[in-house]
Amino acid sequence: MNSIKVAILGFGTVGEGVYRTVETHQEELAAVLGKKVEVVAILIKNKQKDRGIGNEVLVTDDFEEIMHLPQLDVIVEAIVGREPAFTYLQRSIQKGGHVITANKEMFAYHGEELKKLAEAHRVSVGFEATVAGGVPVIQTIQQLLNINRIKKIEGILNGTSNYILSEMRVNGQTFPEALKAAQDKGYAEADPTNDVEGFDAFYKLLILSEIAFGEKPVWESVPREGISSITEEQITQAENLGLRFKLIASIQLDGEKVIGSVRPTLVTESHPLFNIEGVENSVSIEGDIVGRITLQGPGAGMLPTASAVIEDLIHAVLETKLPEAEGTRRRSLHASRDQNRVQNWLIMPQGEVSLHRIPSSSVTEIESGYFLQANEQEISALRRQNRSASIFEVLGDYAVEKTVKVYL
Repeated sequence: MNSIKVAILGFGTVGEGVYRTVETHQEELAAVLGKKVEVVAILIKNKQKDRGIGNEVLVTDDFEEIMHLPQLDVIVEAIVGREPAFTYLQRSIQKGGHVITANKEMFAYHGEELKKLAEAHRVSVGFEATVAGGVPVIQTIQQLLNINRIKKIEGILNGTSNYILSEMRVNGQTFPEALKAAQDKGYAEADPTNDVEGFDAFYKLLILSEIAFGEKPVWESVPREGISSITEEQITQAENLGLRFKLIASIQLDGEKVIGSVRPTLVTESHPLFNIEGVENSVSIEGDIVGRITLQGPGAGMLPTASAVIEDLIHAVLETKLPEAEGTRRRSLHASRDQNRVQNWLIMPQGEVSLHRIPSSSVTEIESGYFLQANEQEISALRRQNRSASIFEVLGDYAVEKTVKVYL
């Protein structure tokens, strides 16, 4: 029986998870693929460190050694950062190998280039592991595109931030205390900036946008806010109102324009993301036919992410091709453009705040702040005029009990 030769670039959490999964699931893989899967090479940084890798595997810190292997069918890339990952995958495709990546930052920047290069060389690019770990978000969207027009995607795409917000609410911790707990459990890096400031969710959102709508929004136009400024007092105020903070990544089509955001958001009990706690990820997808469906599961970790990589490996070897978003973008242009789309917002003043007038926006005073309905442009103006007020979008049905109205 011929074997499928695989090289793994990087041996951190993801790379090791892929290697261990291949080793422990040989029978299952052979039953599906009709061939044995053989890891023939692993690229590492430190050759002196014992990693428990079999002697039959080439362990090297020189990518050129891997490129000189006589047979290489699939290359799995699990390196952090844009380079040298992008260059390695370009070289791998040009050599004629299928490539699979778990690198969301690199793929957000260079995904389209890699897919075009792969098409020219008649190989595939797998990237399920770049978004939500073991949750099959990308495959689900691609399957829906057979007939559905995707209208909107909302998701909790970063488990670290979700864990911190859950700890602050459930255990009354401050942000620094919850962050330290996340670091102690291995959920957060020593430098947590990518997670807590929304960069990780931002990269994943761009990848989903390309799949669902055939293009990304203008990067600079996407509001990106993290959770580091959320206080335990705000968590408590939200809880008293029946609301929960979540770091929500959202993307949708507004006429011919793709718009998105990554920011702390308040969700009501009616919203599908309300009960997503801890390090779980969840994505809510709205299609014109299917309506809203929600996926939930582990968004990171050795085995969940390895599972996504192995699924891509199977698709690559069996040459199963899922739909692309090309046509979807054209079909979706029927979506109405609504620059004045009204959303629900909660203003949490800090100290003495004098709110300035906003045209055509009414505000209801409630406990701990103000509830209002306004569009993005009005909220942007309100933020500029009221620097000391925190303003959060509210998702889901929300009934305002007090009816005393004031006007901005």
